Amino acid sequence: MKLALSTADTENLMAALEVEFVKLAECVVSPGWQLTLTPHERAAIHYNLKGTGHMIIGRAQPIPLTPHTLVIAPAGASVDIEATRGDSREPVGRTESRLFQCAPGEVVRVVAGHSGPEILLICGYFHASYGSSVDVFGSLSTPIVETFSPRDRLDEVLKSALAELVSEEVGAGAMSAVLLKQVLLTILRRSLSDAQRWSERFNHLSDPKIARAFAAMIARPEAQHTIQSLADAAGLSRSVFVSRFSAALGDAPMATLRRIRMRRARILLEAQSLPVERVAAAVGYSSRTSFYRAFRKIYGSDPISCTSPSKPSES
Repeated sequence: MKLALSTADTENLMAALEVEFVKLAECVVSPGWQLTLTPHERAAIHYNLKGTGHMIIGRAQPIPLTPHTLVIAPAGASVDIEATRGDSREPVGRTESRLFQCAPGEVVRVVAGHSGPEILLICGYFHASYGSSVDVFGSLSTPIVETFSPRDRLDEVLKSALAELVSEEVGAGAMSAVLLKQVLLTILRRSLSDAQRWSERFNHLSDPKIARAFAAMIARPEAQHTIQSLADAAGLSRSVFVSRFSAALGDAPMATLRRIRMRRARILLEAQSLPVERVAAAVGYSSRTSFYRAFRKIYGSDPISCTSPSKPSES
């Protein structure tokens, strides 16, 4: 059974997804060895390029690894990668790595063992969100495991992302994020084909009526949305809509809309292509005063600060 979202709503949700790498690494595990990646505050992506073995996330059952297996591990989970030795699963050696101690954007190669690799993976931590309001993989409680084929070419996409970061050219970070988004959209597309699978993986967007209203916010944050108009889009009464929206997304509808608008405003301001007044209008504010008030509430500073050479970091 498919999730009851229209094609337009689905396209809006996918198009608005914002992705960034936190870390990216090439991981090599020799036969009989185990590589332990310590927990990180962000979700992790692991794509097995070659070799066979197992991955153990937290205390869950081992996940078989074959070429083109993709695993997304929940934030805060430890990951053990074991390479097949043939005669026994008991590892002959262990290596522990703290990828999060590497510098931002730094690409590293982590090796467990001394002989030729049995397993070669691309591993990374990432953040995927809708503005600052919804961390798409933030509520993930169990790993996502998908097996692809060479025809899907996800290995080429992730290798290209790794190459972009290694190049250190201008725009490498943005390009790698675009490439990672291709991979994540593939996961989202597969998940959408089954309502139960989508609900298990992305429970904050598992209510189709609430997802429909949220998609309307994402598609047109500048529109004059109200509780009533959003409730109408969801096909619910005002009170039921507010209750179900807050339960699904963790905040009230208008507070969520404000964060989406301010995220869009910040991007426009940092691009320095529009004056503040036009940015305010572009995200649905006719009053300069109300726009400044909303921006300060989210970022703690005036919008004009984003257009200066020294920009505050986003909280």
